[in-house]
Amino acid sequence: MRTLLKFTILLYIILFFAPYETISQVHKQVIGYYPNWQWYNRNQLVNPESIFYEKYTVLNYSFFRPLADGSIVSTDTWADENLLLGPMIWWPVQMHDSTKSLPYLAHQAGVKLLPSIGGWSDSYNFPGIAANPAKRQTFVQSCINLIQTYNFDGIDLDWEYPGYEVHGGSPADKQNFTLLLQDIRSALDALQVQTNKYYILTSCFGTSLERMLSIEWDNVLPLLDMVNLMTYDFHGSWDELSNHHTPLYPPLVGDPLWCTDGAFTLLTQTFNAPADKINIGVAFYGKALANCTQLYGPHTGYDGATFGEDQGQPLYYNILNKMNMFTAHWDSLTLCPYLLGNSINTFVTYDNEESVLLKGQYISSKQAMGAIIWEITGDYIETSPGSGVISGTPLLDALHQGLSSTMLGDTNCDGIVNVPDVITLAAYISVNNPSPFCIENADINGDGIINILDVVDLVQIIIQNQK
Repeated sequence: MRTLLKFTILLYIILFFAPYETISQVHKQVIGYYPNWQWYNRNQLVNPESIFYEKYTVLNYSFFRPLADGSIVSTDTWADENLLLGPMIWWPVQMHDSTKSLPYLAHQAGVKLLPSIGGWSDSYNFPGIAANPAKRQTFVQSCINLIQTYNFDGIDLDWEYPGYEVHGGSPADKQNFTLLLQDIRSALDALQVQTNKYYILTSCFGTSLERMLSIEWDNVLPLLDMVNLMTYDFHGSWDELSNHHTPLYPPLVGDPLWCTDGAFTLLTQTFNAPADKINIGVAFYGKALANCTQLYGPHTGYDGATFGEDQGQPLYYNILNKMNMFTAHWDSLTLCPYLLGNSINTFVTYDNEESVLLKGQYISSKQAMGAIIWEITGDYIETSPGSGVISGTPLLDALHQGLSSTMLGDTNCDGIVNVPDVITLAAYISVNNPSPFCIENADINGDGIINILDVVDLVQIIIQNQK
């Protein structure tokens, strides 16, 4: 171990002796997506009365569907009535109990609630709506109707994606997307005059260069309160080889921009989006690939047999429930985990508490606005499967821990994080008792143990922050 430590220290003193900026602590946004169809799951385990509102700043209720004429409709009227208006009281007077509704309980906790409109399955009508002034006005009025009907606090537009031909897109979407946002923003401002309340406007965005080139960023950014960057689904069943679906840093195989750091850097440095307006995506689900025995190995598509309830894209609690079927691995290059089936030949890419904590630290270090979570129900863990009793939200807690980390890695207490911190950390592990030593900044991977693995992760963080 001592030889490895000496080699690591010497190598990175020579190559990477450079600090990165001191990080100031600010309040971070935590935006959780709550899909209406998940209300039914696990006997309605995650419902308006069981959500831990204090752990979010915004909840995005997903999804509403835009029709071809610009009107917006529910994707599940029964769920919407029960969740947004409250369960029905049948006697003595038939009425909804609004005190058990999502808007009431969220607002009681100081959490904003937005309707998310569109999504992957319901984005095909956006190009036609945005291209037609009359349809845009119908859409905008439908947005206002949603706000007034359910007491929402603004609008989240989830058009996936402007210019995406598979969903009916064309190059004209680039300008028309701006026009649509302008019309929504104007209507929200007009509503503010009536209610004396500010309504926020947010939108989700793809992470590839092609998707970002389809946006008029200079015109769009002033219209939005938040830019929600979907830093997940980088890889999946469509790839020839297995890969991480939500890596923090570039994998060994594939486009180096296809990772959280690559997308964030592209958006901030190439398109000049301010970091403090960007929410970085965190996935509370994974992807399981069948007949795959290794990372970067061939496969035959999603494993719908092992994870049939999630169609091969398991929510985190389902991964935990079947963890004994797998061997866990850690990729120190991407700073994320993966699983390999012991006998079932299944590969699972996902995030765990350690990788989510590191993403929270990344968000803090980059001074981004915060995080978006797709989706919150995956992290509501039961005391035992089927118990109906929630024991906690470990991924969400790890995210908060990471977001609150202002100087993780500053082991020598000098206010910056650089290679001297690697030396100090290595000295501590070697029982050399360095002084000063900030032990609270030393558990880089958050596993509760300070050892050589923390040195490796600290070196990786320093390398990535020099790029």
